[in-house]
Amino acid sequence: MMSNRPKNPAYARNKNVLIVGGSGSGKTRFWLKPNLLQMHSSYVITDPKASVLIECGKALERGAPVLDAKGNPVKDKHGKPLYEPYVIKVFNTINFKKSQHYNPFSYIHSEKDILKLVTALIANTKGDGKAGDEFWTKAETLLYTALIGYIHYEAPENEQNFATLLEMLNSMDVREDDEDYQNPVDVMFEELKKKNPNHFAVRQYVKFKMAAGKTLKSILVSCGARLAPFDIQEVRDITMYDELELDKLGDRKTALFLIMSDTDATFNFLISMIYTQLFNLLCEKADDVYNGRLPVHVRCLIDECANIGQIPNLEKLIATIRSREISACLVLQAKSQLKAIYKDNADTIIGNCDAQIFLGGSEPTTLKDLNQSLGKETIDTFNTGESRGREQSHSLNYQKLGHDLLSVDELAVLDGSKCILQLRGVRPFLSEKYDLTKHPNYPLTSDADKKNAFDIEKFLNHRLTLKPEDRYTVVKPDEVKMDR
Repeated sequence: MMSNRPKNPAYARNKNVLIVGGSGSGKTRFWLKPNLLQMHSSYVITDPKASVLIECGKALERGAPVLDAKGNPVKDKHGKPLYEPYVIKVFNTINFKKSQHYNPFSYIHSEKDILKLVTALIANTKGDGKAGDEFWTKAETLLYTALIGYIHYEAPENEQNFATLLEMLNSMDVREDDEDYQNPVDVMFEELKKKNPNHFAVRQYVKFKMAAGKTLKSILVSCGARLAPFDIQEVRDITMYDELELDKLGDRKTALFLIMSDTDATFNFLISMIYTQLFNLLCEKADDVYNGRLPVHVRCLIDECANIGQIPNLEKLIATIRSREISACLVLQAKSQLKAIYKDNADTIIGNCDAQIFLGGSEPTTLKDLNQSLGKETIDTFNTGESRGREQSHSLNYQKLGHDLLSVDELAVLDGSKCILQLRGVRPFLSEKYDLTKHPNYPLTSDADKKNAFDIEKFLNHRLTLKPEDRYTVVKPDEVKMDR
């Protein structure tokens, strides 16, 4: 199973990677942190419990050395190397008070963006829906598309958020005994129809209103249940406006930390929505602005991939993002988790990963797949025989047989300090896991020195401290003209 490793250290940067097995702390120490500390790309890190941000945030604030055209470090007039600090972004679904704001509406620029947002919302808030619920899902989709379309095109910018969407839904009372009754939202769309009969939102709303009163009431109840998380004031506040700037990740070196709970998936759909919009925004920007390739590579280190929900069309995205200087690293406990979420598309996703790393584990499906992909080795066997009687005789028989390179039971007890790496075009090889303490940037982490711990609350404190030499302008509130 030994093979020559690729000599190009940037090989994995532009490739999709699938990592299976291992424990939480082991994966973080042997894989995630060393990759993050390379600091050669923009990063999107799924970070359960915020441990990676706390331990590596200070290193990213310093950044990587600035290099000239020949790859040599640039130095200032005093001979000290110059560093390019990372722009750090944080979205925290465990503690919203320790998070920046994310507003999905801020990234809507066209009708297709509305449809993509609704698709992501439906895919990640469906709960345990049954096969017979397809009609209700399609009806909800029509309503969400109509309302979000109205908000995007007609509402003031400061009202383009989920809070407004909920207010509109709450105003949509239906009277089964009065088919001609119009609620406030009906009136709004009626006025918009008079002004612009072909308006995108109007066309969707007309289709929605084709249902009978009783059916409409059931659809509204279903919508209310789906959007229940947004009724929490903290969630409304966190989605009121946007600070993540997802569309700028490929313009400058940025580290976006997506902090989520690995035990409670209530708000994980927000993480999935971020990834959905992120991939689409960056692909479009690469094509429209940068002739197909982003100037800064964006690497998504998606730890606990099975817990963030379903990313719509991931099987297509993972096959196309590489050419735009975007790559994804999916981290799972077992391959069966991927198949449970993406069904028949799981094999397509796995097939578009140029590298697969097995960190150890005992899940049967993963072990069987790995056993088959490793193949067999040829072994020589020989048998000896001896017969005794009136005359003694001896026999010797040589054979060549096929034997599993590593059997399922051998893979299940793989040494915890080793991993198996499969690269496209290269025979699999057994490797030692990387020792984080050997990384040149390790001294900058809090693992090396507790003083390097990143203070999230201090980072999110936007209050400015004025210095004597600072210049500023004082504006009275009554002198500011408010736009409506």
